Amino acid sequence: MGVAGSGKSTIGEGVAAKIGGTYVDGDDLHPQANIDKMSAGEALTDEDRWPWLTEVGRKLASIEGVALIGCSALKRSYRQLISQQADEPVQFIYLDGSRNLIGSRMAARKGHFMPTSLLDSQFATLEIPGSDENVFSVSIDATIEDIIGTIAKHIAAQR
Repeated sequence: MGVAGSGKSTIGEGVAAKIGGTYVDGDDLHPQANIDKMSAGEALTDEDRWPWLTEVGRKLASIEGVALIGCSALKRSYRQLISQQADEPVQFIYLDGSRNLIGSRMAARKGHFMPTSLLDSQFATLEIPGSDENVFSVSIDATIEDIIGTIAKHIAAQR
C-alpha cells in the first residue's frame, strides 16, 4: 500500500517472485470509470473507491497461498474494508516515501494512467497507518532489491 508512484507494482511483483507468491496489480481491478476519471486528472472520491476496494479484498480471498495485491489503501477505513472482504487477516506493507522522491519517480514513468498532478491529492488522503494496524512500514529510500529483500524477510518471519 502507498500513494501512487511509491513502487507498489514493481516491488509487489519482485516480492511475489522471490517468495513464490501471486501478485495482482490493484490498478487492474479498477472499473473503467475510475481509470477514465484519474486519466482526466480527477481525484477519486470515497464513493468511487468503495467498489474497487471491495473487489481488492475479494480478489485476495480468491487466491490460494501467499497473495500480494498492489493497492493504495490510503485510509484506515479502506484497509478495514479490504480485510473484511478478504475474510482473513491481511498484512499491509506500507511503502513510505517523501512527496519529492515519489514525484520524481512518477515523472519518469511512462504509460501509466495516473498523472503526477494527482500526487498531492494522494498525500492529502493518506492516513499513515497506526501502530494498532497490521502494517509493516518500509522506507522506499533504498534500492528496489533492498526493499524487496526486506519485505520478503518480513513475510518469511510471519509464516
